[in-house]
Amino acid sequence: MAEPTPGRILADGLWDNNPALVQILGLCPLLAVTATVVNGLALGLATLATLVLSNSVVSLVRHHVTPEIRVAVYVLIIACIVTAIELAMNAFFHDLYLILGIFVPLIVTNCNILARAEAFASRQRLLPAALDGLAMGLGFTAVLVALGAMRELLGRGTLFAQAELLFGEAGRWLEVTVLEDYRGWLLAALPPGAFIGLGLLIALKNVIDARRRPEGAATPAPAPAVGHAHGA
Repeated sequence: MAEPTPGRILADGLWDNNPALVQILGLCPLLAVTATVVNGLALGLATLATLVLSNSVVSLVRHHVTPEIRVAVYVLIIACIVTAIELAMNAFFHDLYLILGIFVPLIVTNCNILARAEAFASRQRLLPAALDGLAMGLGFTAVLVALGAMRELLGRGTLFAQAELLFGEAGRWLEVTVLEDYRGWLLAALPPGAFIGLGLLIALKNVIDARRRPEGAATPAPAPAVGHAHGA
């Protein structure tokens, strides 16, 4: 497999093959925890760390794992990394960890992480594999934050509410009340609002891509993930 350029890897993760907007992977945490910017950012950073670390480890061990057991080994690597991240969050960001709840350990089931390990990291050197994890993690985190901002603004009229849970006391300066005396829009705070918000983000990306595409050019197909699973 030819080694892609760093620019191509970044473009794929951040936009062209974004895991949330193109591959439509990781929907469970994407829709469940994005009621606020801080929740989305926290889970996004945890997922990003998992992608970078798992891709790096898989790249390092790829020549020492037989094809028959490779998927089991990759899942074990991912589970160990997620467990370490979960314990660290519980120790240093306990209140935020309680809010995110089951969705931190459920990072293990995010199909995008296993997909990158199988489709990319297992065939590339360490640096491209780590960069791919970083790009995919940043792309996923950006969508989490954008969706969280949309839902928090419409649902509560604020941005970066409870930022101190992630940034400490300095986070209190980040919270902004955009709409004073706002009674809130319940739909935005509920899961159906997350579906609608994600649909709007996907539609916006498609509009931007259509305007950037030369007239008459065919719509490019997204790069395939492992199998065709659209996982949690």
